[in-house]
Amino acid sequence: MNNQSSQNEWNLYEETVDKFIQVIAKNMNLYGIAPSVGRLYGKLYFNQEPMTLDDMRDALEMSKTSMSTGVRALSEMKMVEPAFRKGIRKDLYKSEEDWYKSFTSLFGNRWRHHTETNIEEADEAIQELEGLYHQTEDQELQQKIMRDIDRLRYAQNYYRWLMRFIQVVESGEIFNYVPKEDHKQ
Repeated sequence: MNNQSSQNEWNLYEETVDKFIQVIAKNMNLYGIAPSVGRLYGKLYFNQEPMTLDDMRDALEMSKTSMSTGVRALSEMKMVEPAFRKGIRKDLYKSEEDWYKSFTSLFGNRWRHHTETNIEEADEAIQELEGLYHQTEDQELQQKIMRDIDRLRYAQNYYRWLMRFIQVVESGEIFNYVPKEDHKQ
């Protein structure tokens, strides 16, 4: 095989992997993760060896500060972890290979926070409306308040159900109902 043909194949390989890294970045955006951080995860995932911040900066043409911030965010989500290689003094990072584990951690963290906030907000709204209900003599307003309190209680039931669902995901029990796909190469 000639050198030009081999170079074309390598270029096609890199284009194909880069396209999928863009898909990863787009999908992670669904969870509130910036596309640049998604691309960083994708680059780490497809890299054979752990990478330093300098390696990542060169590969993605981003600032070292952006890389550091992205790695910290991915680390907090348990999607990237420190790595060690003898003779290398700089910090090395590698991606979490288990996407199921990453998903359950990411999903749980994101949804738990928002759901807990929604439960608190519903509680506050109910308390304020109940106070207003007892304060007003306007019967039409009292009826509207009671309807809205019922709606808020329905929302609270939903959020409590969602918290149980989040627990099923975080605990890994979800895989009893929706088993992981076998990895076959």
